[in-house]
Amino acid sequence: MDIIPHIIAHSEKSDAESMAGEEAQTPDEGVAPPSQDPPSQDPPPSQDPPLPKEEKAKSAAEVAAPAESSQPTDPEVPSKEAAEAAEAARRAAEAKAVAEATASADSAYVPSPSLLTSPSPHPLLRQVDGPSLKGYSGKKSVYQAKSVPVPLRGRLDVPIHIGSGGSVVEYFVETNNYDIAFGITAEREEGVTIVTESARVNCHEKPISGKFLVGSVPCAIVFSFDNEYSWFREKQVTYKITVTPPSQDNVVAGRRRRAKAALKAVAEDRTSAETRLTKASTQRSTMAAEIARMEKELEEKKKSLDVAEKEEGWLKDRVKLRKTQEEMLQKRLKDGWDDEKDTEEVEDNA
Repeated sequence: MDIIPHIIAHSEKSDAESMAGEEAQTPDEGVAPPSQDPPSQDPPPSQDPPLPKEEKAKSAAEVAAPAESSQPTDPEVPSKEAAEAAEAARRAAEAKAVAEATASADSAYVPSPSLLTSPSPHPLLRQVDGPSLKGYSGKKSVYQAKSVPVPLRGRLDVPIHIGSGGSVVEYFVETNNYDIAFGITAEREEGVTIVTESARVNCHEKPISGKFLVGSVPCAIVFSFDNEYSWFREKQVTYKITVTPPSQDNVVAGRRRRAKAALKAVAEDRTSAETRLTKASTQRSTMAAEIARMEKELEEKKKSLDVAEKEEGWLKDRVKLRKTQEEMLQKRLKDGWDDEKDTEEVEDNA
């Protein structure tokens, strides 16, 4: 399976911050938010004598100008422009990594056995085509839940179906109070691929998050929360899973790469099938000729069988007849003939 895990650098706080923003509560009155500086505790400055209006305006102008130019800057803190440029560079690098990984997966595309053995050509073409561009929006799909209970000695599996190759899967996971075993697998027709090995994680102390690319589809990405090792405690899991499908340009490019890879696979399979067809045809012709020869021989054998059966019947009758004749002759020789007995009786009476 072409699953490229963690092709994009993990972000440990971007999703956490977004989730925290969704769940944030309104701060108590009189308490400053964490991002705000506390009110200044410096004593109020001494009051100068009031100035005339002209001097006030002049002093304000003189003070305002150096106030902007004399504000100290921290050389270690990047400017807003630099931060935006860095973010743009990161996104460009991420998009490049996704495009390269998707291209690699599409180029290595191999139709599954079920597609190659299907009597219809359409299932293979549907997989090569990918999502239809009619009404395609590339909208993200978000799957999230909060404080889902995982019972002691229990397990929670969250399957996410991925139908578009080149989709980016992002996840954010945290638990309440206790750790849990967490892992990710990708299930396809060819088998199961481990994306993230299942291991106990302390996501109650620090949420975990990450991204990975799904190259070959269709597949089911299964997020597993395993609490089977715990004999005493139920765990509560909060997760957010975001699936970002490929852009329309990547869909267009991907279907062409898959079409080339599928064309190569189909051509190779056709060549192999033609070779096997030649052998099968030769074998069929040989066996057909052998069967014809055997059928002809069988017909001759049948004729011989008929002759033998007729001869057998005639001979049985002949043997039976001869036995009867032998018995009759032996009786005559032993007891004599009946007419001779009658003649002897007449002579004796005379």
